[in-house]
Amino acid sequence: MHRRSLLATATVFLAAPALLRAADPDGPLKIRELYEKTGDMSQLALGLEGERVTFEGYMAPPLKADAQFFVLTKRPMAVCPFCESSAEWPSDILAIYTKRVIDVIPFNVGIESRGVLEIGEYKDPETGFVSMVRLTDATYSD
Repeated sequence: MHRRSLLATATVFLAAPALLRAADPDGPLKIRELYEKTGDMSQLALGLEGERVTFEGYMAPPLKADAQFFVLTKRPMAVCPFCESSAEWPSDILAIYTKRVIDVIPFNVGIESRGVLEIGEYKDPETGFVSMVRLTDATYSD
């Protein structure tokens, strides 16, 4: 009987993030929810791939003027955390690709961005920016 109780309790704890997400599927996600502690993509992220989701964070200063993408960070950053390769991709940023040229929001103002979650290495042909995870067809607001 103790073994069954332990297994039932463990199952509840393991399923808790998915249950919370299921309770509010349209609520903003945090960038940290994309990754396991090992740096691998989380089950939540893999389950949301291809879905329209919302993330909260901060807009890092864009790499260039008239850009159609920016980097969403979990904390304010005065400089863009540009990465040269997927091996160096930090687990606390998210590339955001929009349909239109972005209007820059100050780096210390919290925003929400909504778009389609894509996972896997992608190199922007125009800037060379490499991302491992991103939102496409995205919108944002403060």
